[in-house]
Amino acid sequence: MKRTIAIVAGGDSSEVIVSLRSASGIYSFIDGDRYTKYIVTIVGTEWNVILSETEKAPIDKNDFSFIAPDGVKIRFDFAYITIHGTPGENGILQGYLRLLHIPFSCCDVLASALTFDKYACNNFLKSFGIRCAESILLRRGETISAKEVTRRIGYPCFVKPSVGGSSFGITKVKSEEEVQTAIDKAFAEGDEVMIEAFIQGTEVTSGMYRTKTATRIFPITEVVTDNEFFDYDAKYNGQVQEITPARVSDELTREVQATTARIYSLVGAKGIIRVDYIISADGTINLLEVNTTPGMTSTSFIPQQVRAAGLDMKEVMTEIIENEF
Repeated sequence: MKRTIAIVAGGDSSEVIVSLRSASGIYSFIDGDRYTKYIVTIVGTEWNVILSETEKAPIDKNDFSFIAPDGVKIRFDFAYITIHGTPGENGILQGYLRLLHIPFSCCDVLASALTFDKYACNNFLKSFGIRCAESILLRRGETISAKEVTRRIGYPCFVKPSVGGSSFGITKVKSEEEVQTAIDKAFAEGDEVMIEAFIQGTEVTSGMYRTKTATRIFPITEVVTDNEFFDYDAKYNGQVQEITPARVSDELTREVQATTARIYSLVGAKGIIRVDYIISADGTINLLEVNTTPGMTSTSFIPQQVRAAGLDMKEVMTEIIENEF
């Protein structure tokens, strides 16, 4: 009998559209001959399963089920979470699914909560020797002068929400005059703002996953953009060159992959993760952030890296799902 899979998308952040794109990608990757698959959208208190382009049904939050048009109650055997942002990337949805004993694709509660907060995650990993840029955290209600930013961080620097992704709310700040506007923009996305030193270098991203029997670390991707940084337009509107495998030495590639594997273990990751880095001119590998629900459109980094590794996305999805049973 086929397992019934919920591909869970949506969320309560600016990343909802990105999440829905990823859901379509995952739907195409999951083997329809082996699984019965549905896209489930969670936006605020509106939880629905998509039955067709014109039809949907409400999810019963008591047991994460729905009533099909023929009156049959459908329960899900597995959830593939592809919400970029709250509540699917920060541990909230994971806790709900744990209560219902429904297995899911990605990191568990603690790892999700930790990696979702960039400042907390980077400082946790820094304690294990992972190199990260210097940063300052502001919580809502706290202030900092531009001169203090100059003294502690310098320019250019990045001001961004400490939680979230897809470069929403992020500004590359080049002078004291730009600091407060950038802080206000970041606070519009969340309650914590991170001011982070700029590191010049080559941006790369590294994906991997582990199962009970295997570790699969993909070829790394180099990210090249003419934009000020890898912002939303670069990520999703084609204003970027993505080169897989990256144009770095074999030695550096192995070091990046080994760092990703170490981070995977340190945070207690599960499922597919993607870790972003800057390689500075002297070859130092600097962590940018850890992504535990990476984008999964057909052109996203992970599918690119899977193809470069000579693997098949359908087989990878099957391996991720079956690892939970």
